Amino acid sequence: MEERAVNILLVEDEENLHEALKLNLELESYQVTSAYDGNEAIKAVKNEYFDLIILDVMLPEVDGIAVAETIRISNNEVPILMLSAKNTSADKVLGLKKGADDYLTKPFNLEELLIRVHKLIEKNLKLQDKSTLGNSYTFGGNIIDFKAQEASTKYAGKVQLSKKEAMLLKLLIENKNEVVTREKILQYVWGYNVYPTTRTIDNFILNFRKYFEKDSRNPKYFHSVRGVGYKYSE
Repeated sequence: MEERAVNILLVEDEENLHEALKLNLELESYQVTSAYDGNEAIKAVKNEYFDLIILDVMLPEVDGIAVAETIRISNNEVPILMLSAKNTSADKVLGLKKGADDYLTKPFNLEELLIRVHKLIEKNLKLQDKSTLGNSYTFGGNIIDFKAQEASTKYAGKVQLSKKEAMLLKLLIENKNEVVTREKILQYVWGYNVYPTTRTIDNFILNFRKYFEKDSRNPKYFHSVRGVGYKYSE
C-alpha cells in the first residue's frame, strides 16, 4: 500500500485556537480536516478515514461527549484525544468512559499536545500493522497461499487471487469472529481516505463465497453485517 499522509480530524469551535492547532499540526506534516461543531464531526467520520480525532468537549449542536459516543457505536478503533476546559477528575473519567483515549485540559502546552498526538497515532498504526498469520492458512478443506496469491478450494478448485483479494482475506481472517468495519477495510486494503461505494467490498465478499462456500446464499465463513462491515468466522 502506498505511503499516505496521517489524517487528523480537528473538532474545535474556537476559531483562533482551531487555526493555531491546524497550522502546528500541518507543520508536523499531518493532513488536517476541520470541523467546528458536533454534527460536522459526525458527518466527517462517516465519510472519511482518520488516524486520530482531536475533539473539544464544549461544541455547538452536539457536544464532544455525544460525538465520541456516536463515533464509538460504529468505530471502536480511531484514537480520540479530548480537549476540555473542564478539569475535574469526574469530567476526565466521563470523557474516557464515553470513548476518549486521552484527555487534555485547557489551557494546555502545545508541545505536550503534539507529543500526545504522536503517541496515539504511533500506537494506532502499530495495531493496524500487526500480522498474526503466516504465508498460508487452511480452513474447511480450503488452503490460501497469501504469498503466491492463490487458493486451493474445496468447491471451486484452484483460484488465482488478486492482490487486494489476498489482502482482504488476510485482514478478515486475522480478525476471525470479529466484525471488520467497511472503513477499516477500505483504508487497509485500498488505502483510501475518502471512501468510494462499498459495493466494491460487497463484490469481493461475493467472490469469496463462490470460492470457499458450499452454498453461497447461506455462507458459513464470510458474513455481511448490515450497516457495519464484514466478518470471517469458523
